[in-house]
Amino acid sequence: MLLQGMHKGCLLQTRRVLPSQGGAPSAAASSIRASFSSRIVLRAVASQHAQGEEQPRRVVVTGMGVVSPLGHELDEFYNNLLAGKSGISLIENFDAGDLSTRFAGEIKELDASPYIIKKLEKRVDACIKYIMVSGKKALQDAGLDPEQDTIKDLDKARCGILIGSAMGGMTSFSNAVEALFTAGYRKMNPFCIPFAINNMGGAMLAMDVGFMGPNYSISTACATGNYCIHTAAEHVRRGDADLMLAGAADAAIIPSGMAGFIACKALSKRNEDPTRASRPWDVDRDGFVMGEGAGKWPMRLRLACVHIGLPVLPGHTWDSHHTKLCLHGFLRLFAAFGALL
Repeated sequence: MLLQGMHKGCLLQTRRVLPSQGGAPSAAASSIRASFSSRIVLRAVASQHAQGEEQPRRVVVTGMGVVSPLGHELDEFYNNLLAGKSGISLIENFDAGDLSTRFAGEIKELDASPYIIKKLEKRVDACIKYIMVSGKKALQDAGLDPEQDTIKDLDKARCGILIGSAMGGMTSFSNAVEALFTAGYRKMNPFCIPFAINNMGGAMLAMDVGFMGPNYSISTACATGNYCIHTAAEHVRRGDADLMLAGAADAAIIPSGMAGFIACKALSKRNEDPTRASRPWDVDRDGFVMGEGAGKWPMRLRLACVHIGLPVLPGHTWDSHHTKLCLHGFLRLFAAFGALL
């Protein structure tokens, strides 16, 4: 699996190297953590003027958390990917009958009660809910469970959160606008603005777990998550923080979100075959497919992880070629894979 994005000429790449042996996908992915830990490392290449510091400043990913249409547990999510299962289906959370696109990658259900208090779970926007659940799952996966107080030994003033969102709390804002025009401003939710802004999910997660380091949000459309991961890694590499929790989330599968993309003719209309609608390089492509969910990565310096016995997972490198385009040919691709391995 190769994920990539651009940041000022830097190509972010993460690589999951499949076992060379044959066998069923479920066997190959019996333990996503063991697989990632044994096969993937992160290489953070130092700048030319600091080559001597390359090894000490390598940044590694130490855990993962996910909320996805393919599952909310790592093993379930990854096994579904290997099995070729699609998370795209007809929309169920609202009546999409009047829309020309009636399918998306929708979160059908999510039990957030182990991660968010019941009163808050009912009040916050879905985007914030996804951020808090996936963020705490990622910390748990890294051996830092906020509920078990295993993060007490961290210097929380040097632990930060950089979580982005392309569209923020759209449900909160949409409901507030509807209340304004149907019942007047006195009926608007007083939390509609805080819950709508993009950085609130990361802010609420930081307040929950007590992280007091760098905390902000980046919003760059489809590249949001990659920008956040790269920038968070730089915070750790430069010494601004000992740990950064990075990733992104979105929850825009609502009437206004779907209708907005339909209005600009961006969405596929293959309602009769939604699982085959996403085909960006097909000559008969007719648009993209909306999705929602969240993913988070805690990142630390490799030497610190080795010292305390934490496993290392994926990471990034770059090809230094262009701000938007990948270098043609396989030379740089092979070089990137070599660095990762």
